[in-house]
Amino acid sequence: MYKISERTIEKLRQTKSIVFFTGAGISAESGIPIFRGKDGIWNKLKPEELANFDAFMRNPEMVWEWYKHRKQIIKESQPNAAHKTIAEFQKYLPEVVVVTQNIDNLHRRAGSKIVYELHGNIERNYCINCHKFYTEDFELTDKIPTCECGGLIRPDVVWFGEYLPEDQLGASEKAAKSCNVFFVVGTSAVVYPAASLIYTAKENSAYLIEVNIEETEVSRLMNESYFGKAGEILPEFLEAYKKDCR
Repeated sequence: MYKISERTIEKLRQTKSIVFFTGAGISAESGIPIFRGKDGIWNKLKPEELANFDAFMRNPEMVWEWYKHRKQIIKESQPNAAHKTIAEFQKYLPEVVVVTQNIDNLHRRAGSKIVYELHGNIERNYCINCHKFYTEDFELTDKIPTCECGGLIRPDVVWFGEYLPEDQLGASEKAAKSCNVFFVVGTSAVVYPAASLIYTAKENSAYLIEVNIEETEVSRLMNESYFGKAGEILPEFLEAYKKDCR
């Protein structure tokens, strides 16, 4: 049981707009491996060998083998209590925005309606030649996926050295500037420019709340920090809010 402060409850009661800025930690509770931290994937694999365009062009078969594996893990995973709680906040507040660094689509599957994906979505794919998108109708085989035009198909995710999608980043910045409360959930906040949204929210007087397993580099910026599993802590926020509003 986590004790939510009266100050936080009051802030939530007064808010009209809330942003949940989420990272790998929230999806780790659904069984999706994280990339950073002591047990992170990048401690075992070199990102430059799998997650950049040059690597893909050199060895698309190897890169696709890795992404097929990740796709299967994500397909078998389900939204957890943290994802579902964020979606449930939509019943009580005028605007609930999710800005995520995750590519697993679990926020939408949980029911969140406004989701900005800074690093793409592994359930989407596109041709590097004609830019045709492939989603539900996309069948993975043992061969390297190719488009009807003959071009290679790649996952619609942001690789190292690539820019974030302008529309997603721009909408996220706008949300960070206008929100009353800004949650940082399950992210070490070391990847830029995504992490800059925390500073944008703070500069525009948002109330910052951190929910992470342990202290992070941005803990000093927070108005309040709660350490533990997001799937256990976020439901406590919602229950406290609902109780205060009865």
